[in-house]
Amino acid sequence: MWPYLDKAVCARIRSMTEPMFAEYIGKFQIEAIEFDELSLGTLPPEIHGLKICETNEKELVLEPAVRWAGNPNIVLALKVLSFRITIQLVDLQIFLAPRITLKPLVPTLPCFATVAVSLLEKPDVDFGMSILGGDIMAIPGLYHFVQKTIKRQVANLYLWPQTLEIPILDPATVSVKKPVGILHVKVVRAQKLLKKDILGASDPYVKLNLTGEKLPAKKTTIKKRNLNPEWNEKFKLIVKDHQSQVLQLQVFDWDKVGSHDRLGMQFIPLKLLTPYETKEFQLDLLKHTYITDPQDHKKQRGKIVVELTYAPFREESIKLEEDGYGRKESGFDRPSDSEVFSGAGLLSVMVLGAEDVEGERHNNPYAVVLFRGETKKTKMIKKTRDPLWNDEFQFTLEEPPLNEKIHIEVMSRRTGLGFRSKECLGNVDINLTDVVHNGRINQKYHLINSKNGVIHVEISWTTV
Repeated sequence: MWPYLDKAVCARIRSMTEPMFAEYIGKFQIEAIEFDELSLGTLPPEIHGLKICETNEKELVLEPAVRWAGNPNIVLALKVLSFRITIQLVDLQIFLAPRITLKPLVPTLPCFATVAVSLLEKPDVDFGMSILGGDIMAIPGLYHFVQKTIKRQVANLYLWPQTLEIPILDPATVSVKKPVGILHVKVVRAQKLLKKDILGASDPYVKLNLTGEKLPAKKTTIKKRNLNPEWNEKFKLIVKDHQSQVLQLQVFDWDKVGSHDRLGMQFIPLKLLTPYETKEFQLDLLKHTYITDPQDHKKQRGKIVVELTYAPFREESIKLEEDGYGRKESGFDRPSDSEVFSGAGLLSVMVLGAEDVEGERHNNPYAVVLFRGETKKTKMIKKTRDPLWNDEFQFTLEEPPLNEKIHIEVMSRRTGLGFRSKECLGNVDINLTDVVHNGRINQKYHLINSKNGVIHVEISWTTV
């Protein structure tokens, strides 16, 4: 890590000092100021003690006690009255207590994308300055003046909560796309569909999904023996990239036995939609995605009619989720519920993991999320008391879930045959009012009916 820090800190020093040096050009007969050499050397700092701070975020916070007696090569050159004077920093020693945050934690080596460094207190800095071979720090009063100035300037820049952020990985390689809006889909009808059944009709239904999504496709009801079905059914899909995602529509003929025959399909790029404007599409069904295939024109497969509306989330809601901070809790900053907490939105529930969950007969925990009649389940982790799920579930709502609760249970299931194959390891009810007010919560909750069990949940609310 030291070569990365060396490069980043030196680049930051150059960018900070350039405007400072520029202010002195033309004053005191100074014609130019620049670094001849700027490197922190090959010797990294020594750590004399380390404290690890636990947070609920996807980050690792370290607070070491650092001593650095390095071999930096820092030479500053001044051009005064056509004379060139070099100033070299020597015998540098630094004692400091930084806070180092590695965030976010990712599965790609080195397992974090950014290093954020800040100081918990003003550092102690000791050094000498050599000009033409002589140590100017021996001048009475100058040493203490320079010491105080450096402490004050460094503290102003990096004393917590001010930070120096050093990128380690390209953000594009580790970023996870967050929802940016909701696509409202109304499947209106289809016309002149193909006859697939022996009796000269079909039992059509429509499957719809967005490209790039792993969620199960939405389905309309089945219209028995109907080649011109009317559905008028509405669906909501979560959009993560309005410019690149495509709505995929597939019409199938339902069969009681065997696989269902596909009658046709179509695609609609979301970039064709204007936010908040409803647009109707009447599309000819195709055999497959090769739209220019002449085989598609030989056999008419009918039409499908849909109405689409794209509703992006409010920018402030997305920013709250990205920053990881909620709205302020003070009565002066928080508007009334009637003023701002209204309208549709997306409730995202991330079940991160649990600790000290213990069953009487087996420990194969999984979590069950129950909200407004819907049930979602995480994957099961075998033979552990500290499962890590990191499973996310989403609920599209017409109004904010004020004064509502979400119920989460931790269950264990026997992998083989036997009696009492399932047992409850604990449960919790989470009030969603704080989620609506703050935009996001990230907390650990003690499980009811569990001796020491804790579950870690992150919940966010974004509005349209």
